[in-house]
Amino acid sequence: MTHPPAPNWLRQQERSNLAILRLMVWISLTLGRSIGRLVLYGIATYYVLFAPKARKASRKYLARALNRWAQWSDGFRHVFYFASTIHDRIYLLNDRFDLFDIEVIGAEALHASLEKQPGALLIGAHLGSFEVLRAAGRGKAGLKIAMLMYEENARKINQTLEAINPAATQDIIALGKMESMLEAREKLDQGYLVGMLADRALGDDLTVDHEFLGELAPFPVGPFRMAAMLRRPVFFMTGLYLGGNRYQIHFEPLADFSETSREMREQEIFAAQQHYADRLSHFCRIAPYNWFNFFDFWQKKS
Repeated sequence: MTHPPAPNWLRQQERSNLAILRLMVWISLTLGRSIGRLVLYGIATYYVLFAPKARKASRKYLARALNRWAQWSDGFRHVFYFASTIHDRIYLLNDRFDLFDIEVIGAEALHASLEKQPGALLIGAHLGSFEVLRAAGRGKAGLKIAMLMYEENARKINQTLEAINPAATQDIIALGKMESMLEAREKLDQGYLVGMLADRALGDDLTVDHEFLGELAPFPVGPFRMAAMLRRPVFFMTGLYLGGNRYQIHFEPLADFSETSREMREQEIFAAQQHYADRLSHFCRIAPYNWFNFFDFWQKKS
């Protein structure tokens, strides 16, 4: 399947992410977490000083989330949190849960849903750490979690994950293939939670404007249409980084497409997407340094 060229923010962001991740893999596995975290200060300083586009986008976002002017220290903390979650991914992928204090909120509703029927969908954002959620699922909550990703992103991430822990790539489903939907449905039938991120559009993806942090912003429709087609309950998910070694995972009921009729599908998709944007706004305000979209999210299409 042929895809349109990735937008500039996606190409830039993936290059940056992979460069940071490869560096932190070496540092973390060689020197340990405490020493590795010292290097994060240098990495965060470098990006704040020498990535003007990302710094400008960070400042605009933080001004909305903090409801005040974002200082240089806010921008530094924003990038530092991002680097911290990447660094911690190394240990989480190697099942070093003992290094972290992880609190899970809302798991009861999720387990109750899974008792009624196998499988549920998780829809999140580039907010905090998805890896801590997968780790908690494997290590604490007894949940099996797979992740749907754009094909190119999945390929790049798999290359890095294989160098850390080859088993970590087994539960990633690449979007953009004819069999993607079948693979997702098979995982759901096996009792998996299947996760998607719904705060970025790729190329010519259809988007709908929803209110987010006080202004309309474009959100991709694709993840919610897929959720409706898979006819499962949908939960908002996020793994917030709270500093140090602390994480807080949240599960919240978002929508339930199990009984949605074809006639009501678009209406319920729109309502679910606005609910998603509302909850994303909420968590961005209570944990503002956790949203890792370092580009102009509110930029209007030409």
